[in-house]
Amino acid sequence: MPNIVVLIKQVPDTWSERKLTDSDYTLDRGAADAVLDEINERSVEEALQIKERDGGEVVVLTVGPERAGEAVRKALSMGADRAVHVQDDAIRGSDAIQTAWVIAKALGTIEGVSLVIAGNESTDGRVGAVPAIVAEYLGLPQLTSVRELTFDGESITAVRETDEAVYTLKATLPAIVSVTEKINEPRFPSFKGIMAAKKKPVEVLSLADLGVEADEVGFANAGSKVQSVTAKPPKSAGEKVVDEGDGEGGPKIAQYLISHKII
Repeated sequence: MPNIVVLIKQVPDTWSERKLTDSDYTLDRGAADAVLDEINERSVEEALQIKERDGGEVVVLTVGPERAGEAVRKALSMGADRAVHVQDDAIRGSDAIQTAWVIAKALGTIEGVSLVIAGNESTDGRVGAVPAIVAEYLGLPQLTSVRELTFDGESITAVRETDEAVYTLKATLPAIVSVTEKINEPRFPSFKGIMAAKKKPVEVLSLADLGVEADEVGFANAGSKVQSVTAKPPKSAGEKVVDEGDGEGGPKIAQYLISHKII
């Protein structure tokens, strides 16, 4: 029976205005509504489907502030069994390499992991490298950009889609997989699931619990920093084309599209 860990992240809602802090240009997570990243919902769904077919346990793992517990509860309400939440103020401002290091250390605290499932990229950072970096730290095979996954107990077979081609890949377990939005359609938590999530265990770990020193992570030690930002320019008024009944509306629109090299 597989034991699956799903990497999840709380991100600002795409419908909310996203802002950077004035002091260090890191994302101001308190300025917008926060949600479980949609790609992580698909990651959790894939893990649950494997569990329903083959048994086992689904553990969700997140790294983030206390507020990220809301995303954890969402994943638990979908059907995950338990959660691990790495929470430490020193992590704030960490880059992808530092974050992956913390995740790798946290995975080491979970026994019997057969498979790690993650989204291909988060909607707030769009780095798309954390699953691969975690795999490198742990020395595990990695299958990325997966749109279809088959688990047979000893190995996994995945269909990987890129801009260039579609591949079929296979790896022995344990392994790390990152999935795309084509993998499935996530379920909605039921009322029963929401109520059950309140009683499911959530283990909160600090950097000290993981054996990670504060100077290994955080904004001051990150390998990359934003030096400056420029605000998005305000939207300009559009150009309105009115057909006065003379049939000239269509040609005017066509000319506009041609002048802007749209057609």
